[in-house]
Amino acid sequence: MNTEHNKSKPRSRSAENMSVAQRRRNRIIKAKEMEASRPQSFAELAPRGPLGVKNQAVGILRQRGKGGVVMPDAQYKDTDLGAIDIEPNHLNGAPYNMMVVCEILNPNAERGSYRGRIIEVLGDAGNNDVRMLGVLRQFGLSQTFPDAVTDEIADLPFNPDDRTIEDAIKAGRTDLRDLLTITIDGEDAKDLDDAISIECLNNGNYKLWVHIADVSEYVREGTALDMEAFSRATSVYLVDRVIPMLPPKLSNGLCSLNPGHDRLAMTCEMYVDREGSVYDGKIYESVIRSDRRMSYLECYRILTSPQEGDREEYGRIIDMLTKMSELSDILKRMRQRRGALNFDFPETKVILNDDQTVKDIKPYPINFTNGIIESFMICANEFVARTFQSMNYPFVYRVHEDPDPIKIARFTTVARYFGATGRLSGKITPADISRYMDTIGIKDALPALNELLLRSMAKARYAPECLGHFGLASKYYCHFTSPIRRYPDLYIHRIIKSYLHGEDKRSHFAGLVDRASEQSSEMERNSVDAERASVAIKVCEYMQERIGEHYEGTVTSIIDSGFFVMLDNTVEGFVPFRSLIDHYYFDERRYQAVGAHSGGIITIGQAVSVIVENVDTDLNRIDFSLEQEPMSKSSARRAERKTSPLKKAGAKKKSPIKRSAHFKGRGGRR
Repeated sequence: MNTEHNKSKPRSRSAENMSVAQRRRNRIIKAKEMEASRPQSFAELAPRGPLGVKNQAVGILRQRGKGGVVMPDAQYKDTDLGAIDIEPNHLNGAPYNMMVVCEILNPNAERGSYRGRIIEVLGDAGNNDVRMLGVLRQFGLSQTFPDAVTDEIADLPFNPDDRTIEDAIKAGRTDLRDLLTITIDGEDAKDLDDAISIECLNNGNYKLWVHIADVSEYVREGTALDMEAFSRATSVYLVDRVIPMLPPKLSNGLCSLNPGHDRLAMTCEMYVDREGSVYDGKIYESVIRSDRRMSYLECYRILTSPQEGDREEYGRIIDMLTKMSELSDILKRMRQRRGALNFDFPETKVILNDDQTVKDIKPYPINFTNGIIESFMICANEFVARTFQSMNYPFVYRVHEDPDPIKIARFTTVARYFGATGRLSGKITPADISRYMDTIGIKDALPALNELLLRSMAKARYAPECLGHFGLASKYYCHFTSPIRRYPDLYIHRIIKSYLHGEDKRSHFAGLVDRASEQSSEMERNSVDAERASVAIKVCEYMQERIGEHYEGTVTSIIDSGFFVMLDNTVEGFVPFRSLIDHYYFDERRYQAVGAHSGGIITIGQAVSVIVENVDTDLNRIDFSLEQEPMSKSSARRAERKTSPLKKAGAKKKSPIKRSAHFKGRGGRR
């Protein structure tokens, strides 16, 4: 403040009061401007996970002077958190080189200036269980349920008793216990929330029943159980454990459609014609009894390699599986006709030993019987969504919005270099993209191009508006079929049951579907990240024992500093350009790397042989090196001629002039 100025220019009292008010406003404005311009810090991001943990990081505690520094786990890289300094009085007795949970004391500081204190020691990061415990802390996941939830479900049975079933039928539930019904899931699944019945009609059409566990009968609105389910919003499937949305007493017991036991269900009964169109149907509360728990592999074996004795073992189920396969093919062809996109990416299956170490890694086994259940679930989800959208009823939809035209244009720029023809412009439909992808000439590049295309599209999410599902080429879509493990499914069951019971609760649900959609979308993203983190940990653990080994793989992606290679077992590693002899530059338009001196080319879909060079378990990073430096096309042709059988047999050598003229002409046309 300039006091001389104030002395030489006295002001009236009212003017002085106005000045104080103005200065206060200026301070508020300046504070808001500083807040807006401050770089986003870790603490300013939304807390992760159902526990809503904020201002905390998981990492390795290293010694620095008399204090320490926490190097956050690789999963925090997106927040650009940086190292966190720990003063001696904030170590709280934590030993160095251990995985810890650190509270950030100055969350609004800039990167490199964070200070923290240790609030939990998880243990030795080399321990199999400690790294997974770190994932639980990072993503706010809890393996236990609050006491209020435990107390609330204490009196629930593992199976409903006969009196409960009789009362439910008297109250209006449809008794379907005599209908042949089976579940088909993975071998390890314990939360069985969908079952199937099917019948061929005299006119050649099909009657399909999709029975879904009636979880909303037990998870009532406003209870502690419901609030916990809302908070979690999804079950999380880590490599070595499941973090369920509902307590195991419900998820594996009372709600699970276990064979031979009566269960309360929500049934979607549909009539499907021979073109795959659902021309009639209804949704209602039911009582079912699954006749048999089947697995995908078991069904695949029965349909492809029937054995003597199968008829005695499975009886009518064999004919049922044949009908299911027929209808599934019809539904699949129908989706193909309307242009549904098929992104078939291999998933990583980690096989563990009894001590939780990794025994093997391979692609998750998928066969057409997985597709049978997928087709039926899609069919039910579409029917339910269409039904409630037509009534303009408050609902939670699964939406996948139209892709950004700019991102699609960038994708087509790359795809053209792999033989794609035609254009994608204006109002793009899924059928347009399907036809465009069919024109790609270099089929080896298709998996990588599919992934690039997927990244060009919006992410699927939950919303209270029916915006359609672009990937499925569906106008109406929701998630109805997995209420044991997904909250949006549970929530729309609650809405459906309210409607079926004649309750006038439109205004009630209208105020809640937006919140349910937002929470479900956020927790879905959190669970996907947590699952990927757990896989990355186990993959690195497995590959650390294989440094120096040779593998065959495929180039999946290229960036400025190198390229990624996926092995046949789905493990992905990075080959840095600095590890190559030549200097490579990334041509983003062609999506390939070119050697400055050799002309060697690296492109997506290219088969390569690699050696495992390094595995960083702190950063969850695997580095490969190439067994052989890439060659230019002309060099490859020369090498091929040197070893060709014709040359060995004394074949006459072509004129160098004619050869160079020939290749020059071909190069010009390209």
